[in-house]
Amino acid sequence: MDLQDREENEIILEEPSASAEFPLDAAESVEEEELEEHEDDGQAWYVVSCYSGNEEKVQHNIEQRIESMGMEDLIFDIIVPTEEEVEMKDGERKTMEQRVFPGYILVNMLQTEESRFVVRSTPGVIGFVGMGDKPTPLQPEEVARILKRMESEAPRIKVTFRPGERVRIIEGPFKDFHGKVSEIDAERMIVRVMVNFFGRDTPVELDFLQVEKA
Repeated sequence: MDLQDREENEIILEEPSASAEFPLDAAESVEEEELEEHEDDGQAWYVVSCYSGNEEKVQHNIEQRIESMGMEDLIFDIIVPTEEEVEMKDGERKTMEQRVFPGYILVNMLQTEESRFVVRSTPGVIGFVGMGDKPTPLQPEEVARILKRMESEAPRIKVTFRPGERVRIIEGPFKDFHGKVSEIDAERMIVRVMVNFFGRDTPVELDFLQVEKA
């Protein structure tokens, strides 16, 4: 299932890998009290699909239903995974809060007929993610991965160019030079641009935020 709602010409760092159920990479184990609390009574995190752009509204609707229907003992928490993302726009660095998985929210609950009904019948909810009639709970390491992304102090960098595309350098000694992207190093957050310098194509290594699409 594709949980990414991105334009085709964008490259996003640290995107979760795809899997048959929910695209999350395995992560390091986290503190037992955070992720395995209430393990004996069947409490777990579940993925709920909703209409993209309505995640916060659906979260609010479920929270209202929990209160009005007295479901606090079965449904404990709802989160919309978000993270900070930095991009260059109109020559300026802009930091925005972006949803990690557009069109999805996470619900922490005990799985019963009543709790499933309350969530499924909430306006804006499409359904649970899982196989068969019952939702499939997330593994603790999957939840850890999401929480780690949400709590990260370093924002992701959004890159809107690809190898072979022309870009403009907006910072540094080569400011206002144009060139063609020859290589992108996502791990180091470096882009190599071929710049015509003194009549010769010269490779220049730049930070992602020193370049914008021409």
